[in-house]
Amino acid sequence: MTTNEELTCQEFVELVTDYLENALLSDKIEQIEEHLADCPGCDAYLGQVRQSIGLLRHLSSQPVLPATKQELLQVFRNWKQS
Repeated sequence: MTTNEELTCQEFVELVTDYLENALLSDKIEQIEEHLADCPGCDAYLGQVRQSIGLLRHLSSQPVLPATKQELLQVFRNWKQS
């Protein structure tokens, strides 16, 4: 894909993690930023991904009681089996 080609929303979604991790070449970053400037849906999606990452970082720093952890693991196991 050359820099003259427009990025689709699906391509943006597939690249969003690499974009946030600064793991893309400059021409791809330019395409993403041009797409974001013209696509409010993808801009909102990027905001949601950033917010989710922030919340997960916050949650990972919170202590989890052993009983709560075991209960959540059991719920997950039951869900996977159904």
